[in-house]
Order: sequence, then C-alpha cells, then structure tokens
Amino acid sequence: MTSNRPYYTLLNHTADMGIRVWGHTLAELFEHAARALTEILLKERPSQKESLYRLSIAGEDPSDLLVRWLGEILYLLEGEDMVVVDISIDAMTETRLDARLYVAPFDPKKHEVLTEIKAVTYHQIEVVRERNGWRASVIFDL
Repeated sequence: MTSNRPYYTLLNHTADMGIRVWGHTLAELFEHAARALTEILLKERPSQKESLYRLSIAGEDPSDLLVRWLGEILYLLEGEDMVVVDISIDAMTETRLDARLYVAPFDPKKHEVLTEIKAVTYHQIEVVRERNGWRASVIFDL
C-alpha cells in the first residue's frame, strides 16, 4: 500500500519535543523512528557507510523496546561520536530487535547539530497496532 503521508510528524510538547511515527510493519515503524531521530538531530547525515555496528536489544513490550532502540541511536551520536547512516533490521518481535547499523564518524565541521536531545523518555510513549500498520508517539527530553 502506497501512502503520500510523511512517515513522521513533530509533536508540540512543553519544553520537550516529540514525534509521531508510522510504519506498515513493526520493523518499518522502528526504522522510521530511527530515521526521524537522526533527521531531528543533524542537518545533514554522512552519505558514506564506514562501520558496521550490530545491535541486539530486548524490551518488556513494543513501547519499552522503542525507547531502548532510540536511546541506543542517541547514545551512538552523543557517547561514541558516530552517526547512523543506514539501518537493517534483521529480526524483530514485539520484545526483541536484532539490527545492523551502518555508521560514520561525527564531524562537527561537516555535521550541523539541529537539536540537542538529552534522552528518549517514557513520558507518553505509545506504540499501537492500527488497521493499516503501526503508529508510535515518543517524547524527547531537550
């Protein structure tokens, strides 16, 4: 099914920022959420994949898993100075995710930071299966 709507929108939230994300599958929802986070963080991402980072995470439910997933992507930038360039989710259930993240070094001379995000929060987190796929809402602490 093809849709012309964007895969995410920004949510207004006092002193914080949020996104609402859509995907046809749970894996696509998580890919879209990760892409939205990187687009909010940086003006321009590197185009070259330089390293492979394998990630396996577990959560209690899809909402917990989404917070942990986005937290890992934020950590790569903030803690490891690595920018996620591409994502391949290899296996996924509602409580586990195995992915390959292709990353490149963050270069402050090339990569303008648009938004300083401190953390991915559980505040108003929501992951919902809908008739045509999945929807999630996530709030970021700025």
